[in-house]
Amino acid sequence: MSTSRKSLSAAAIGILGAALLVTAPGAANAAPGASPCMLGSSNVGPRSCVMRAVNLPPVMTLGDGVCAGILSANGTAFDGPLWRYESTPGKTHSVKLRLAQGFSPLGEWAPTILACNTTAVIDWKNFRTGKSGTVKKFVRATNNGIHPAETYVGTGSGRVRLTVHTTRPSVPVSTVVVVP
Repeated sequence: MSTSRKSLSAAAIGILGAALLVTAPGAANAAPGASPCMLGSSNVGPRSCVMRAVNLPPVMTLGDGVCAGILSANGTAFDGPLWRYESTPGKTHSVKLRLAQGFSPLGEWAPTILACNTTAVIDWKNFRTGKSGTVKKFVRATNNGIHPAETYVGTGSGRVRLTVHTTRPSVPVSTVVVVP
C-alpha cells in the first residue's frame, strides 16, 4: 500500500470516527413509557438521563458525643426511569445525593479529619406541585469522598428547594434545583 493511500485511509477513518461522535445519541426527555436510562453518559445500551448537578455547601455539625464534623452533599437531579443496575431501578424525577463526611487537607487518599457518625436530614419542597417531604440517612464517619453514602430524594419534576442538616446541632444549608 502506498503512502498516499495510507494517509487517505487514516483520514477517512478519522472523519468516520468524528461523524460517529457527533451523531451519538444524547440525553432524551423522559416520556411516559420511556426506555430506562443510566446516570452518566452512554452511547450504547440504555439512554442517558436528563441530568442537572446539585452542589451544596458543607454542613457544620456535631456528631456522636462531642465530635465536630463536616457533612458534604452533592449529586444529580434526573428524569429517569433508572435502569435495572441502579440501586433503585425505575426511579423517576428525583435527586440522587452523595453524602460524605469530613475533610482531607492532603487529598482524597490522606486521613480525613472532622468526620463523625451522624444522621443527615434532607428536607425538600417542590414549588411546582406544592409537595414536600423529608429523607433521613445515617452517615458513618468512614463515608468519605471516596466511599460516600447515597440516598434518593423523590421530589417529582419542577423547581425544588433542598435543605440539608443533621439530627444533631448543625448549620443547615439550602439550594434550589430544577428537577427534569
